Amino acid sequence: MIHRRLILLAATAALLLPMRAAADARGEEPPDGLAAFARDVSPQVRARLEKAGRPLSDRQYRQIEPSLYYCTAAHAAALDALSPDRRLDAVARLAEFLERKRQAAGDVVVIGSGRRIIGLLDPARGLDRKEITAIAAAYSAPQEVFKQDQPGETIRGVADAFLAAVADAAGQGTPTTIVVLGHGAPEEIQSYSIPFGRLADTLLEGAARRTAPAGETAARGIDLGHLAVVCDDCYSADFHLNLAGAIEAGCRQRTLPLRSLPVLIAGTNRDRVGHADFGEKFVPHFWREVIELFYIRQPRPRQVTLRDFFEKVDNTMYGYGRAPIVEGGKVVGYRVVDPELFQDPVFFVPLDDADVAALRDILGLDAAAPLPRILDIG
Repeated sequence: MIHRRLILLAATAALLLPMRAAADARGEEPPDGLAAFARDVSPQVRARLEKAGRPLSDRQYRQIEPSLYYCTAAHAAALDALSPDRRLDAVARLAEFLERKRQAAGDVVVIGSGRRIIGLLDPARGLDRKEITAIAAAYSAPQEVFKQDQPGETIRGVADAFLAAVADAAGQGTPTTIVVLGHGAPEEIQSYSIPFGRLADTLLEGAARRTAPAGETAARGIDLGHLAVVCDDCYSADFHLNLAGAIEAGCRQRTLPLRSLPVLIAGTNRDRVGHADFGEKFVPHFWREVIELFYIRQPRPRQVTLRDFFEKVDNTMYGYGRAPIVEGGKVVGYRVVDPELFQDPVFFVPLDDADVAALRDILGLDAAAPLPRILDIG
């Protein structure tokens, strides 16, 4: 099913008691779903963790809170089958699981020496190739950038060339980061009319070629764990969820085991548009922060990891549409200024068999219950 926006089951808003009310009987997300979760559920979760002697800091919890909300919403049916006390315990355990996965994934390199970067830039004037080539050169990363900006080039031709490079990266097994900057929709990379299904097929076909010559594809399966895909455009989290789902479906259709999905980084959360500077320069805000934090500021880190994104980019962008509340010289919270400016980047990491088993245990699911092989970790 195409992911356009999160659809909640009727019981989702009543995951923990007491809550204000059950969700709309039609199963649609209430407009203040995350706000209600933060107000009514999060204090109970944090109290349970505190009581168990496993508290999360304010910053740790703030960074996983949206992920925890969406995770509980996605698994509302399983959680609703539990008693209120077991439900609260399960959500607290989910919070700990998310934090563990953040710590485990922190050292994954996104930009670094020898890690190839493939870029796809919107044709719009002002979005210069330097937005990728400069940062790639600074970290000794081989790069290849695609953009319709030369006479005679077509949208279709550039899209085809980009996808050929992506297939090559999937097939070679070389660590590669794919960066897409421009306009997007839940169903496609809008700038070049590339549906998520076509990108998924490209990745699958490339990965299958890597093992096909030795006749090992069926045994070894599809492994895309050497890839990271960064999308900084509108609805990028929705696009990534669709992409991950299409890759999983493609593996089932081809009867190939899925060893690993890629790391997926979204500049905007679910059902959110991206923002950019327009004028002489056209730079989407998420990637603008990446350039500011890891290229312009000195000294630069030796390489840029997921932990750098968690602790720097995500933290910086939390201020979009919010203002800090300062008491006694310390930031004690944030107040909403303009929710339309929220982007709240999302980081999706692949799950292995042990991770899936742990999630089933937390949710009280059967050992064979299907679960997505990707997780939003904030």
